[in-house]
Amino acid sequence: MNGIQYVTKERLEQMKEDLQKMKGVERPAASKAIAEAREKGDLKENAEYDAAKEAQGILEAKIAALEGALANVRIIDESTIDTSKVSILTKVKLTNLKVKKQVTYQLVSEQEADFKVGKISISSPIGRCILGKQPGEIAEVQAPAGVIQFRIDEISK
Repeated sequence: MNGIQYVTKERLEQMKEDLQKMKGVERPAASKAIAEAREKGDLKENAEYDAAKEAQGILEAKIAALEGALANVRIIDESTIDTSKVSILTKVKLTNLKVKKQVTYQLVSEQEADFKVGKISISSPIGRCILGKQPGEIAEVQAPAGVIQFRIDEISK
């Protein structure tokens, strides 16, 4: 994960909690599982030991990735969001001009994206195309079915 990631204060706290849990709970549990598997005899043919070592390696990779992400995090102050144009954390009401359907999305970081609740990543195809646009402007999104045009109707916090 290279580059700066913009997140809300809540997301930063969640990332810190996740890291603390991995280091304080999951890492000791992984070490214990390895020790228990080691006690069961010959390590050459000990599938339980191999699995425990692999799980530990995956956990350490997750810890390293999260530490790297935390090093590049910048908190977004929601009170300073400019609603004159589409930017991260703005809620955007769009109209799909082809089907005349209106949708509302909030632009968020990749880690916070959850399409089911209307949060899309600023690096998603729609997010990239509407970023920086103002109400009334048209954004063209390249989709597998062709180009989809969205009109920016409203921007809010």
